[in-house]
Amino acid sequence: MVTAPDNLETMPSRQIPVAAAIRALRIRSGLSQRQLALRMNVPRTYVSKIENEKACPTLGSLERLASALRVRVCDLLTTGHTIEDDIRELSTDEFIAELIPYMKKLNGVQWMSVLNQVRELTAMPRRSA
Repeated sequence: MVTAPDNLETMPSRQIPVAAAIRALRIRSGLSQRQLALRMNVPRTYVSKIENEKACPTLGSLERLASALRVRVCDLLTTGHTIEDDIRELSTDEFIAELIPYMKKLNGVQWMSVLNQVRELTAMPRRSA
């Protein structure tokens, strides 16, 4: 007869890799753990613990994480989202489509910098004149 272990953390995880998603979104946003923590109004060590699976974020923390990363909570819980998906989505925009021939000349670091800047622009509310 198989019994459940006393410590559930020792069980193989079949959960959605929230920690990996948070780390990937933080890096994609160009934020350090400290910057993300400041946006969330929590200690940097809390962000580190979440990313290293030492702490499980509460629903409230997930909401603050999503707000700080300028994504939806469900984006923190999905595993199928890739940078290629972002590029495909952005390339449907007429302005971005015109930039693509020039983007192909950039190296990876330059490409990610431009992608992050465009993402920032789309996440910020527009100011009226």
